[in-house]
Amino acid sequence: MSKTVGDFIVSRLHQWGVRRMFGYPGDGINGVFGALNRAKEKPEFVQARHEEMAAFMASAYAKFSGELGVCIATSGPGATHLITGLYDARLDHQPVLAIVGQQARGAIGGHYQQEVDLASLFKDVAGEFVHQAATPAQVRHLLDRAIRIATANRTVTALILPNDLQEMPYEEPARAHGTLHSGTGYRAPKIVPQIEDLQAAAEILNAGERVAILVGAGALNATDEVIAVADRLDAGAAKALLGKAALPDALPWVTGSIGLLGTEPSWDLMRDCDTLLMIGSGFPYAEFLPKEGQVKAVQIDIDANMLSLRYPMDVNLVGDAAETLAELLPLLQQKTGKWRGTVEKGVSEWWALLEKRARAEANPVNPQFVAWELSPKLPENVILTSDSGSCANWYARDIKMKPGMMGSLSGGLASMGAAVPYAIAAKFAHPDRPVVGLVGDGAMQMNNMAELITVSKYWKDWADHRFVICVFNNEDLNQVTWEQRVMEGDPKFEASQSIPNVPYHRFAELIGLKGIFVDRPENLAAAWDDALWSDRPVVLEVKTDPEVPPLPPHFTFEQIKNMSLTLAKGDPNERGVIGGTVRQVLTSILPGKRF
Repeated sequence: MSKTVGDFIVSRLHQWGVRRMFGYPGDGINGVFGALNRAKEKPEFVQARHEEMAAFMASAYAKFSGELGVCIATSGPGATHLITGLYDARLDHQPVLAIVGQQARGAIGGHYQQEVDLASLFKDVAGEFVHQAATPAQVRHLLDRAIRIATANRTVTALILPNDLQEMPYEEPARAHGTLHSGTGYRAPKIVPQIEDLQAAAEILNAGERVAILVGAGALNATDEVIAVADRLDAGAAKALLGKAALPDALPWVTGSIGLLGTEPSWDLMRDCDTLLMIGSGFPYAEFLPKEGQVKAVQIDIDANMLSLRYPMDVNLVGDAAETLAELLPLLQQKTGKWRGTVEKGVSEWWALLEKRARAEANPVNPQFVAWELSPKLPENVILTSDSGSCANWYARDIKMKPGMMGSLSGGLASMGAAVPYAIAAKFAHPDRPVVGLVGDGAMQMNNMAELITVSKYWKDWADHRFVICVFNNEDLNQVTWEQRVMEGDPKFEASQSIPNVPYHRFAELIGLKGIFVDRPENLAAAWDDALWSDRPVVLEVKTDPEVPPLPPHFTFEQIKNMSLTLAKGDPNERGVIGGTVRQVLTSILPGKRF
């Protein structure tokens, strides 16, 4: 049998080092799947329940492995389903290649079944490279370029393959005018700024008396360098959510997350600093950064497009975070003073306050307490995932990261439904490490329950079977409910916010996983122990109180006014809203009391 275009694609992917791809089959991509079935050396195919979940898996696989994520889908609806997960990768700067089928070349333009203009569809999400192959000899350079561009630029690319082309005999490009002869291979370069720019940055940082550092995902591989620079500058450090694992929370000068899901010490750090060093972060919310003109500022980012985008920087340094900080450190002077002591005092008081908030009474279980009880029990090499929604607040604030841990969620897109596919991808990237995912009941009903079937299909192949999905069951789309109240001044809209009560732990048991149900706070510790050391994947369902507010680190007049308007209009859960909010606020005012 002659080598087909599909055979070449599978072989070339393996040549590039691709060892895993996520997707769902269909007749528009059967030529590649047939080749996968025939090949001896090939990427492993991981079958998701839905193409959107496969794209989330590819995005998360890139995050947790540091390698190219690849997803594959059929033409028409298969391709359109990928889009949300691909936007997750694009907005979080992850290298992902989407391979999609298309109708036969002779049918294109004929309003054929499942015919979609896929080049136009992918034009934004894969804006740096999306092409549809037309001839066998063209496939080589299209695939090579798609992989190299995705990897080098940390972005999404897309390759469209008409189904008849996939089955054609493969042809190498002729040695003739108008042909291309591409090759494989890419290694990221060492990127550091010019010495003059490093010196200019050092002058600003040395002159500052109250230095604040903000780290993001770009600092995840620069933990030691960030700590060394922070110690030299006597600085405090806040973490954007995608950079949560960049610094251990045991360090007394690490203020934790920043933003609406952030901490009061991070708010204070940005409010009181006179110098800002931003490392690998695209944190978007200006109201949580220093006021414009308040500080001198330096930014380090490997992507020049992100420089001076969130704050007007005095010095912009294009470079890898670890390499740049290593070059910068010898230029920095050792600082001593009261600044770090002030930061550390605020951090210590904050952790004590968080514990009191977590232990405050709720009906039936305080959702903060779920994360608080989990945190000290986490294995040191655990990988954490979180969904978007109120559970992300507790992930951001109550989980203490330790050295060696990894963690992520849908950051730039902040999409619901990412936690379970992220957790699955983490297991395929590191099958020897435990994985814990935190998910709201809304995301479970949206699409994550189905992906538990994927877990059921593959978990016995994982070297370490520890895999826990914790579901916060409050029968409410809770984050949006509180946004309606606090941001809009509107009562909870029951028709849009209340969701059915589903026995998630029982569904887990139906498909061969372990299910645990908790509706009393005193049972949480034992439940976590049971889940974390189970011999099979676990769904831990906790019945949580929807009226425990995800309090912002700093109240604005507008937020207080809107909350008052909500109560004046008559919230359907008014009594619970008042009780839950009062208990959380009073823990700050009267920290010696239990509420």
